[in-house]
Amino acid sequence: MNVEEVLNAYRDGELNLDEASSAIQSSYFQNLGHTVVDHNRAARNGAAEVVFGEGKTAAQIDDIVRNLWQGGNSVLVTRLDAEKFQAMGTLPVGAKFHEPARVLTVKQPDAQPSPTTTIAVVSAGTSDMAVAEEAALTAEFYGNSVERVYDVGVAGLHRLLARLDDLRQARVLITVAGMEGALPSVVGGLVDKPVIAVPTSVGYGAAFDGVAALLGMLTSCASGLSVVNINNGFGAGYLANMINRL
Repeated sequence: MNVEEVLNAYRDGELNLDEASSAIQSSYFQNLGHTVVDHNRAARNGAAEVVFGEGKTAAQIDDIVRNLWQGGNSVLVTRLDAEKFQAMGTLPVGAKFHEPARVLTVKQPDAQPSPTTTIAVVSAGTSDMAVAEEAALTAEFYGNSVERVYDVGVAGLHRLLARLDDLRQARVLITVAGMEGALPSVVGGLVDKPVIAVPTSVGYGAAFDGVAALLGMLTSCASGLSVVNINNGFGAGYLANMINRL
């Protein structure tokens, strides 16, 4: 229950003072012992807390997902590997695990209208696809239409130019690349929309697990380009959703 529902229940005699006080606290946060779940985040930020699966046990993720779902929230879990997913208990009806992206989604009926404009997710190579899919699935989780433009890196620039109409129709673009990280600069020079760059850890030794791509994107000469952290497809998808809803 939200605070208004709790107060109405207290007024109507359905809850006593202690029950109402506890319910009000639970509407803001709930301590599960291993995790303090933030139930007020959707009211503050427009989207419920997202679960970062890496570093948590399957049982902990189970508890968090159940608690968020029972609180009326749609649930997004990122960095969830297949072994941990298989070890989880009973999930809410409609839960979907997207293995390459390591993402779990389960949605409540969505009262928020979907944007009419599109987010384009553009990736340089097939090796970047897992991060690109994390971005795309995150954007779709929040109700956005996503156009996927994959394997169009600068080593074969004609592949990107063949999809130029799709790029220019998008309201915001996410570009995902490893190696030297050149793709966002190229895309930024072709469109008049915001571009979010995602460096990946793809590449040989001097790529330094994505640091070379990150630095290349941060020093891009293309205007209107912002950069998230290495492999942070979720962060890009979340930001693109915020921009697409402006």
